[in-house]
Amino acid sequence: MKGRVLVIGLGLIGGSLALCIKKEHKDAVIIGYDIHQEQVRLAKMLGVIDEAAEDIAEGAKTADLIIISAPVVETEAIIHLLSEQSLKPEVIITDTGSTKSKIVANAQSLKQSGYTFIGGHPMAGSHKSGVSAAKEHLFENAFYLLTPEDHIDQTKVETLKGWLIGTNAKFLSVTPDIHDYLTGIVSHFPHIIAASIVRQTERLAGEESLIPRLAAGGFRDITRIASSSPEMWKDILMHNREVLIGLIEQWKEEMDWVKVILEQENSEEILHYFKQAKQYRDGLPVKEKGAIPSFYDLFVDVPDYPGVVSEVTGYLAKENISITNIRILETREDEIYGVLVISFQTEEDRERAKRCIHACSSYATSIGT
Repeated sequence: MKGRVLVIGLGLIGGSLALCIKKEHKDAVIIGYDIHQEQVRLAKMLGVIDEAAEDIAEGAKTADLIIISAPVVETEAIIHLLSEQSLKPEVIITDTGSTKSKIVANAQSLKQSGYTFIGGHPMAGSHKSGVSAAKEHLFENAFYLLTPEDHIDQTKVETLKGWLIGTNAKFLSVTPDIHDYLTGIVSHFPHIIAASIVRQTERLAGEESLIPRLAAGGFRDITRIASSSPEMWKDILMHNREVLIGLIEQWKEEMDWVKVILEQENSEEILHYFKQAKQYRDGLPVKEKGAIPSFYDLFVDVPDYPGVVSEVTGYLAKENISITNIRILETREDEIYGVLVISFQTEEDRERAKRCIHACSSYATSIGT
């Protein structure tokens, strides 16, 4: 496809979408705008965008496609700004936010101005942020939810999919309300639970100093999503509060039931509770990407001597294997071996790393699940 595409917000998602469009549509011109000029400069230097816009109005007036990749509250303000501009009549405007009902309702101003808005949510992410972390394969096999209203011509939806075909994502069309309900269950609510577990642990740690040390391993892994941006999650919760209030009420009922069977010392019900959870969890798709980014961890047993971390990462660098995070698990004082936990963006990178480390050293490795 040929045309001009304005990407507003040159972070991980906006930058990756720009790369996907550039890969598939060689004749397209990608215009970039971000409130942080350093991100714009970096995007131009890395070849993520072709042109930089001084402001949104300037970049939007000649655009055939406008992608708003900004926090949900800022997206509302940008939509209002665009509705006041003189844009191309056939322009398609979309966003990447993880809530939809309020954003689509806000987009009525675009409809009144004669412009087409189709809500979008690519359900993929990374542990890194910023345009320097952008990758053209970020959305591969991920679900990409679209929320076109009933009045939107289906040809417009197909045109948007055509622009985004380079993502290699799985497109699904749902209503804004269904979108918010689904993402509330599988993304927003788990973030609340993770944060609540961490907060409770923090309170209890004031009474017992060993808690932070004991929480260094698996506890950090199961609560990893609690490290997400507080500002972003404040806005998401406010946008999707009605769905989340209902889910919290159901959660309270679930916990009350667990409390009852514990009080009753009902071992059969407790066993059934965990069996049922295990059965459902084990049946979930392994290869598909979901609403929360997957963590591909490799555990490496390494001897405790200076330079061992750079030695291992050096093996990976020679094979051009990128890592997203690396940390050392705390071990017993009398141990001569430590454990490196290396995180990767894809399962393929983790498998390549495992083979690489086995080939270059005698270190034992195991995969985290």
